[in-house]
Amino acid sequence: MEVDAVSHATVFGLDPLWLSSAILILSYASIMTERVNRAIVALVGAGVMIISGVLDQNHAVAGIDFNTIALLTGMMLLVAISKRSGMFQYVAIWSAKVARGSPWGMLALLTVVTAVASALLDNVTTVLLMAPVTLVITQQLKVPPYPFLFTEILASNIGGTATLIGDPPNIIIGSATGLTFNDFALNLGPVVLIVLAVQIVINHLIWGRKMQVAEADRARVLAFRPVEAINDRPLLWKSLFVLALVIGGFILAHSIHLEPGSIAMLGAALLLLLENLGRSGEEQSHAVHQTFSEVEWITIFFFVGLFVIVAGVEHAGLLGLLAAELIHLTGGDLTTTTLAILWASAILSAIIDNIPFVATMIPVIKDMAPTFGGPEGLLPLWWALSLGACLGGNGTLIGASANLTVAGIGERAGVPFRFVPFLLLAFPMMIVSILISTAYVYFRYL
Repeated sequence: MEVDAVSHATVFGLDPLWLSSAILILSYASIMTERVNRAIVALVGAGVMIISGVLDQNHAVAGIDFNTIALLTGMMLLVAISKRSGMFQYVAIWSAKVARGSPWGMLALLTVVTAVASALLDNVTTVLLMAPVTLVITQQLKVPPYPFLFTEILASNIGGTATLIGDPPNIIIGSATGLTFNDFALNLGPVVLIVLAVQIVINHLIWGRKMQVAEADRARVLAFRPVEAINDRPLLWKSLFVLALVIGGFILAHSIHLEPGSIAMLGAALLLLLENLGRSGEEQSHAVHQTFSEVEWITIFFFVGLFVIVAGVEHAGLLGLLAAELIHLTGGDLTTTTLAILWASAILSAIIDNIPFVATMIPVIKDMAPTFGGPEGLLPLWWALSLGACLGGNGTLIGASANLTVAGIGERAGVPFRFVPFLLLAFPMMIVSILISTAYVYFRYL
């Protein structure tokens, strides 16, 4: 086992399982106190994992999910260039006019659009496109942006649950089991619609009915003409062309055997090329510096550190131990096992990254096929794992990639996202979505 390979090398001969767990707990506790920036905490935790001997550098680098890092960086570059054309201001003004300048209408509209887009793209790409639009709308209507960004985080993870390509756990499950896009849409789409409808109602009760817009601000926004927001038409067409290629690549990624991260990075490189063709060397240098300065590097490096920390506890055997103990406690009963997987994956995905957890659970579930009558008998377990892992990401600020991406964009715009306030509001909402999923899975499959 891998645990044996690292146990002799840990500092003072400490048990790697306990040492890695301690580093994970201390890192999360530090993130929750918010006394030190979360990127610093994650990078220090990652460094301690390596220096203490839990991981060597090769295992640490292997633990960093390049696909996620490349996807985030590539899409951030695409957004940084595209927004200079006025594209997002156009969409913001159009959306505000559709909702007649009503804050509640805007909140509901952006929630639905984010969820639908997340089902067709991945949730990180969706929030990278939606967050700049949201900030423009809220600035024009003079309403607080936090409720809008918060609800978009939840909507992106809810919508992403519905399809094979919407959330990384679904991609992993689909690859391992052969379940198709249609399988996910038909089996998870109905419960996602219910969860989304309930979320919209909750949004209205918490924020929608309280937000007011001055008539002067509403009239001013409704008087805007969306087309006037476009300030660089050549760049707009270049951006739309590349974004269409990238989105098409995401949809066909499985068929063309490419990861979304590679597609996003290639798209970013192509748009950088198209934007800078014909410019002098000095102009190109300035434009590229400006573009790269708009990447949320704090978010990127937080993910780098977090991936290494999670790789440490995975390498030491903690995730495998939790998965095996979960199966042991259910005693091989299908109903108990399915619901235990749903709830355990939801709670754990709110605490640790859901990608290694899902990757760990897949072989464990596959081994249960003889107990439940072959691969067909495992279908309820796969849907429970998907629902728990995807929806569970809404529980905390660090539960899913989309959460941290929005937090980074918000903080750069002066909208602080704090761990504990987010937890106190988001975790109960996540529990509601898992209760709905429990009823759905039980009555449809069990």
